[in-house]
Amino acid sequence: MTERLICGQVLRFAGDPFALPVAEAATIDSAGAVLVRDGLIARVGNAAALKAAHPQAEVSEMGEALILPGFVDAHVHYPQTAIIASWGKRLIDWLNSYTFPEEMRFADPAYAAETAARYLDLTLAEGTTTMCSYCTIHPASVEAFFAEAERRGQRVAGGKTCMDRNAPDGLRDTAQSAHDDSKALLEAWHGRGRITYAVTPRFSPTSSPEQLEALGALWAEHPDTLMQTHLSEQLDEIAWVRDLYPETRDYLDTYEQFGLIGPGALFGHAIHLEEREKDRLRESGSALVHCPTSNTFIGSGLFDMAGLKTAGHTIGLATDTGGGSSFSMLRTMAAAYEVGQLRGTPLHAAQLLWLATEGSARAMRMDDRIGALRPGMEADIIALDLASTPAIAQRAARAEDVWEQVFATIMLGDDRAVAAVWIGGEKRR
Repeated sequence: MTERLICGQVLRFAGDPFALPVAEAATIDSAGAVLVRDGLIARVGNAAALKAAHPQAEVSEMGEALILPGFVDAHVHYPQTAIIASWGKRLIDWLNSYTFPEEMRFADPAYAAETAARYLDLTLAEGTTTMCSYCTIHPASVEAFFAEAERRGQRVAGGKTCMDRNAPDGLRDTAQSAHDDSKALLEAWHGRGRITYAVTPRFSPTSSPEQLEALGALWAEHPDTLMQTHLSEQLDEIAWVRDLYPETRDYLDTYEQFGLIGPGALFGHAIHLEEREKDRLRESGSALVHCPTSNTFIGSGLFDMAGLKTAGHTIGLATDTGGGSSFSMLRTMAAAYEVGQLRGTPLHAAQLLWLATEGSARAMRMDDRIGALRPGMEADIIALDLASTPAIAQRAARAEDVWEQVFATIMLGDDRAVAAVWIGGEKRR
């Protein structure tokens, strides 16, 4: 039996800080510790008391660093790693100019494996321990991502991106092959170690009704998997969907009619929603994923976090690599704050951290395993240095409380703020 004590300022949530006052929902114990035993969190409490009770435990002293769960990124495209921060396109042009040419390269399993390893290295440095990724239409791209995550012991979700129209030669499958490839990958990988499969139609414009029907049938056969896609990201995209699906009530209906809605469904972006769509998403238990750096970088619009949370929606947070402009969940939280400011509803630091941990885990139906520091949870843990750069340190020195210090790191921090990362209780950084 291996025991490890991680000591520092420990962040814990007693509830959703959007539903409760921050003072009730979140606490930071300035002299706290997390006891890890065999890859799981065993106890959380006062550092001195836990040291006395467990004298044989290996101790990691993190000083005044903030100890919290590893970040959970609920919507990424790992194949777009190499094209992140490409200039000047909106959604449809972005796909044609950058995304589709790069995804063609993933027909090569060696290229897929190299990119998967690089992506997981980059995100580990940023404190991200779990993500839900789109792969490409190539089964080898899924296998590369899962194999690399398995080697590292990471909890991840992902799936083959399915497209049978409005995509280049070499990036189209069929309704049948999308179903069959996805089923084979699901049967090989879902539930293996810490891996979850996600049925993955890219979005309605690149999937025919026949393909969406086939994928809806597959998800119905395997309801413990996830389903991820895009919804209402840009206005010209919505107009395109209306042209392609003239008989549907709205964009969401293109998925709903084929059973692609409900618990475990992750809808990326969801900016320009109609009232019926909002009601059905909430009633069905589907999750929305806010991608703020992407939404501003490619000019999509401003997500209504405050309104949707008040209405009772389940919402996660994501970088949306590589339409998003950063691998960092700290930068993503900063962008979410800025979007909130533009809508007149700024977010508290506790709300931002909750979205990046337990909120995203809840959206992915993994909040019973990751996203919180509680006994029995998997020990994916990070330590944030709240004075990692001279700029942050001088601001933190003027802070009146710890939340001001945390907010400065969110707004100004980068990978230098990530002092340590543990995955499954093993230190990886």
